[in-house]
Amino acid sequence: MDKAIRSKRFELFAFGLAGFISAAVLFSVAQLLSVFFATSSAPFVALGSTFIDFTPPWLKDFAIATFGTNDKLALFISLGVVSALLAASVGLLARRSLTAAVTAILILSAVIGASVITRSATGPMDLVPLFFGTVFGLGTLKWLTTLAAKDASPIAEDEPATGFSRRKFLVASSLSVLGAAIAAGVGTTIAATRNAAEAARLALGLPAPKIKAAKIPTGAQVDLKGMPQFVTPNEDFYRIDTALSVPRIDPAEWSLRVHGMVDNEFTMSFDELLREELVESYLTLTCVSNPVGGDLVGNAKWLGYPLRKLLERAVPQAGADMVLSTSIDGFSASTPLEILTDDRMALLAVGMNDEPLPLEHGFPVRMVVPGLYGYVSATKWVVDLEVTRFGEKDAYWTTRGWSERGPIKMSSRVDVPRSFSKLPVGEVVFGGTAWAQTIGISKVEIQIDDEPWQRVELAKEATLDTWRQWRYVWKGGTPGNHSVTVRAYNTDGEMQTSDRADPVPNGASGWQRVQFSISDS
Repeated sequence: MDKAIRSKRFELFAFGLAGFISAAVLFSVAQLLSVFFATSSAPFVALGSTFIDFTPPWLKDFAIATFGTNDKLALFISLGVVSALLAASVGLLARRSLTAAVTAILILSAVIGASVITRSATGPMDLVPLFFGTVFGLGTLKWLTTLAAKDASPIAEDEPATGFSRRKFLVASSLSVLGAAIAAGVGTTIAATRNAAEAARLALGLPAPKIKAAKIPTGAQVDLKGMPQFVTPNEDFYRIDTALSVPRIDPAEWSLRVHGMVDNEFTMSFDELLREELVESYLTLTCVSNPVGGDLVGNAKWLGYPLRKLLERAVPQAGADMVLSTSIDGFSASTPLEILTDDRMALLAVGMNDEPLPLEHGFPVRMVVPGLYGYVSATKWVVDLEVTRFGEKDAYWTTRGWSERGPIKMSSRVDVPRSFSKLPVGEVVFGGTAWAQTIGISKVEIQIDDEPWQRVELAKEATLDTWRQWRYVWKGGTPGNHSVTVRAYNTDGEMQTSDRADPVPNGASGWQRVQFSISDS
């Protein structure tokens, strides 16, 4: 009886493992071959991108609030777990019927294929990696389940035969796992060596700007431990977008099409863009998903060509009120035409903090627009600008419940101390940032516990389009629990609203309150 139970358990384990390993082979082979095709030909990338497309706003906000800039890693892990469970289930199904298991795999492959073929910049040939991955996966499933079935036959009296069968299954499983790992590793290595975009980026010398950014004034940075740098380093700049895999675009193959309700449609190459009169500008970008007091905001020096000059060349027609910008990965943003044609420094950017755009921040070309949240303006890997009307075209997030226009709300934040910090008795120095793009910050106030509001010391202002830092020294710190609340005023005298609002549909609002404690021990 004990032998029968052990055999039954091993049988279930073997078939479940066979399904899991077969899926690993399918995905790894497809991943290896995908390096020779479009990025979205990789099954996990295609599935994840499709999932993002159908993600409701509340789930997107939950993911960003929970995982921050690690939201894509969390999605990959979730997809991996779900795929593993489904694969094991298919393996167990093969125990009853190999035909049913094969049918299930073909159905799942068809779903993945639909995800691949519906991605932007993919075609029928991009199904080749999935095809060969499915063939190898099915072959592995048949091989392993055949060995598992042999071991699951009626138990003979001679234990060595059963042991030999199990050893064959485990050896075959190990070889399959090794093959999948090698395929995944080789795919990663080839992808790195074939990365023409990164090679071109490293070799690219950006032209000198026609207009240089004004020098950051001394005193713009508050000298206080824990404060963010006034200019956010590229590697620390937040990244929130819909690209599950970073598009890798060779600038020699990049072009921008400008069309729609214009008198002069044209296409611009990367070399033509670099020959234009480029300008530099410091600009703070903010994600619409940034909660009150959140860190999805960053400040950088951008190099690019003014979008108003690009649109002057196109000559927008009467009645047009929106520019629909589209990324190579299919993302789109709706930007009011008047904002792209006024005197603000809206740029078709090629550089970030004195170097070419990092791949994950839009290389070779992206948009940056002062005063608007990124979901309606900061299109990365941009390849198409269509002048149109809000009533005729919808952008990616506006079809998912977000506002079609996204002006950035005035905000302020406490950076020091962090929430629930434990501080020693004595002087407490508060520090933070505030922003009101295109208008500027004129005053920041804080309230400690229930005391009267106090005006803080503002750091020097760089431009109206960047954040402004502040500090305040509190000499009355006493042991116990405390709180500090912050609010800002813009140069028009308007006070930041205290009304709490969630990010959906047009950005969060409210005053941030930070809890902290002081201890005399």
